[in-house]
Amino acid sequence: MAKDGTNRGGARVGAGRKPKALKDKVLEGKMAVPKLPDAPVFQGADVPPPREFMKRRQKDGRDTCAEEIYNTTWRWLAERGCDKVVNPQLVEQYAMSVSRWIQCEEAISEYGFLAKHPTTGAAIASPYVSMSQAFMKQTNQAWMQIFQVVKENSLSDYGGVTPQDDAMERLLRARGV
Repeated sequence: MAKDGTNRGGARVGAGRKPKALKDKVLEGKMAVPKLPDAPVFQGADVPPPREFMKRRQKDGRDTCAEEIYNTTWRWLAERGCDKVVNPQLVEQYAMSVSRWIQCEEAISEYGFLAKHPTTGAAIASPYVSMSQAFMKQTNQAWMQIFQVVKENSLSDYGGVTPQDDAMERLLRARGV
């Protein structure tokens, strides 16, 4: 407690030793391979269908790439056996953030980095630049949450090419370059 009577201080968020991944604990012999209960066998599609808002056309008539990103990310999670432990809403949030980031980047490419102020007519920074930065921040935060769950729960290799690594490729494909 501080001199003024308020509770401040304490442990900082993210401070301390980072937890080891499940795979690393098993390899070091500090943990036995967990015996998972026999799960019921489900029939159906590999990927749960994305919700309708991810498929809607944009105002300019183009489709978002959110559905494609969602499917790719879900398949990546399934390959690592983590599709049951990641919240589907988190994958949807990630897919929409990437899609919106790509949309902002396309607008920046089309309209440039400068815009006209609505009242004075003077040059100002394009609002798409700050929106793009905000969507990229959201994308990175969502991806780090997804990747942390995979890292902590996967017995197979969780490295290599990831859907997050492919974001720039999607941007270039969306432009038709």
